[in-house]
Amino acid sequence: MSSGSRRASQFLQEKEDEVPQWIPGLGADKPKPRTLGTSFFGYVPDAFVEKTPFLPSEKKATTPKDVSKDVEEDKIVTSPDAPHHLDPVNGDPQQREMDASSDEGVVTEEVVVPQRVGQRKAEPWDAHTPDSVDGSAQNRLLIKGGRVVNDDMMQDADVYIEDGVIKQVGLNLHTPGGTRVVEAKGHLVMPGGIDTHTHMQLPFMGTFAVDDFYTGTRAALAGGTTMIMDFALPQRGESLVEAYHRWRSWADPKVCCDYALHVGVTWWSDKVANEMEELTEEHGINSFKMFMAYKDTWQLGDDELLESFKQCKAIGAVAQVHAENGDIIKEKSKQLLSLGITGPEGHEMSRPEEVEAEATNRACVLANQVGCPLYVVHVMSKSAADVVSSKRKQGHIVFGEPIAASLGTNGNHYWHKCWRHAAAHVMGPPLRPDPQTPSYLMDLLSNGDLQTTGTDNCTFSASQKALGKDDFTKIPNGVNGVEDRMSVIWEKGVVSGKMDPCRFVAVTSTNAAKIFNIYPKKGRIAVGSDADIVVWNPHATRTISAKTHYQAVDFNIFEGMEVHGIADYVICHGRVVVEEGNVRAVSGMGKFVPTPSHSPYVFGRVQERDMANAPQKVERAAYDGPVTQLNNQGLTQAGESSIIPTSQEFYTRGPTRCGGLNLHDSSFHVSGRQINDDIRPRTSIRLLSPHNGSSLGSQVNDKSPKRPSVKVNNPPGGKASGSFW
Repeated sequence: MSSGSRRASQFLQEKEDEVPQWIPGLGADKPKPRTLGTSFFGYVPDAFVEKTPFLPSEKKATTPKDVSKDVEEDKIVTSPDAPHHLDPVNGDPQQREMDASSDEGVVTEEVVVPQRVGQRKAEPWDAHTPDSVDGSAQNRLLIKGGRVVNDDMMQDADVYIEDGVIKQVGLNLHTPGGTRVVEAKGHLVMPGGIDTHTHMQLPFMGTFAVDDFYTGTRAALAGGTTMIMDFALPQRGESLVEAYHRWRSWADPKVCCDYALHVGVTWWSDKVANEMEELTEEHGINSFKMFMAYKDTWQLGDDELLESFKQCKAIGAVAQVHAENGDIIKEKSKQLLSLGITGPEGHEMSRPEEVEAEATNRACVLANQVGCPLYVVHVMSKSAADVVSSKRKQGHIVFGEPIAASLGTNGNHYWHKCWRHAAAHVMGPPLRPDPQTPSYLMDLLSNGDLQTTGTDNCTFSASQKALGKDDFTKIPNGVNGVEDRMSVIWEKGVVSGKMDPCRFVAVTSTNAAKIFNIYPKKGRIAVGSDADIVVWNPHATRTISAKTHYQAVDFNIFEGMEVHGIADYVICHGRVVVEEGNVRAVSGMGKFVPTPSHSPYVFGRVQERDMANAPQKVERAAYDGPVTQLNNQGLTQAGESSIIPTSQEFYTRGPTRCGGLNLHDSSFHVSGRQINDDIRPRTSIRLLSPHNGSSLGSQVNDKSPKRPSVKVNNPPGGKASGSFW
């Protein structure tokens, strides 16, 4: 064995023998457990703090005996063959799940105060410092004989990697001695996947997602995803910046691959606007998510949405929306529960497809009115997808994100006779019962009407889902997908003939990198790009199952699906972390990736669009005619030139609402009453004065003798006895 190989083996052995600082039970001063209420968002103060009992600065010295014991536990947790009922973060989840579903409704967690994460001074692609490089063959890698696939082209080429960066792409490359060679003949060499939507370790509905940043990112690598984008979600009234630092403190010690963060805007004030700007300028956050659902918790009103959209545009950030009408959902949920519908089917019935479509349309209209680019997360239905497609055709800057669940399965599972099976599919927005929905969404994804793919990966065990066994509104929302996204999209998209490999790369990686402004460092195989690469075997098949997946959750919504396309090799930071089914991920290997503002792919046409569509004033001469005067009641007062009579001695009815003559009134009076000189009704009646015989103020028949009534015996139209005419 060469010296380089020996050093590489020694490095891997050292990593495997490290005593993980997140194993519960180490040390004698273990903090007391805290309890979390299980109401919909029933958190106690400090409930979001780190669940691991030790941070690097707090690690307590152990005896050799303790280290030996801990190493054995570490090997059990990190081994790919380890039983999946073990949770490498919080110990035995079976006990945790029992706590989650107990009558008291509490979850016991180990907590310590998280450390605040400072501003990152360098981009992640500059983080490969000489100190982290040992000069071994592990840092020099040649992928040979494969077909390189980018979003715009395919070519037969080799790829040479050094120190985590792609150095050469082409044929007949000159490489240094000792370079490790990965044989990729008959395989596709593609950029690593970017999952745009995950929720690792999320505190939600009184409990926590079982996949944390270690198990979640490890599973992502197993499926060919080399970067995730998670969400820091503050509670109403909480600082966005503090939420960001909390998520950083959770993720940084655990992630096995690179990650970025979106930040949720769950309430609105001037402070929120200022913190959005701070996050964008100082912490590398260029996307903010607003909720139109979860009324009384995270939901924003239309006025708050407008303000948040305006601020996103001003700071060059991408505005994201969870598009559902929360008011309708709350009302329909009450109605269904009153009818005795408490099972998982009620979840879909309370959030029908048109509720998602209405909110999607409203979000597009609001964003377009202030000229803000919009990103609609987890597009789940045909009608919502049609809204995105239609608005793009109308010139709106809007992007749509279907997820692995909506592309790979449907909502008929909510009517499954097994409650556990049905509840495992509960997510928001829900899967749609129409079995044609996945194929329809894939068509729109293939032709460009939808642009990216995520998973909304937010996993809860069966006992956690059972918190809502008697009320579907209390079932924690979330499903798996981070491990199987690439295979499901390959199967439903490429194998079905709907898209080619280039489009597959675009929707699983490149478009996300462009939208969130990390392209071409991510999302492309080119000189200077990060060496996050998947060697994809398009001919191999596997069957998806919870028994074999790497995620901590005990259910898989794609259970039993046979898929073509397997990640034979996954390279992250230039290191082989997955090799023919064996995952050798290292906790903490991944890095936070800042996402700069003003992405050219998103904002490249905003300024010109605003200028082209700016309202234009019409230049005209000033109006110099008469102006109607209004009294205190807002009624029109007649001017001197008005022809409308105002004398109540002659006209008994006032003018009409628009100021005209009231046609229900008459200018003729039997008594021949006098009218004023300035009132000349436009009639054929000659006016005579009753006092001096003049023609002023009298009616034409004032002096005519009165005729007696005439009895008509045979009037026209038939005899009517006793009628007078």
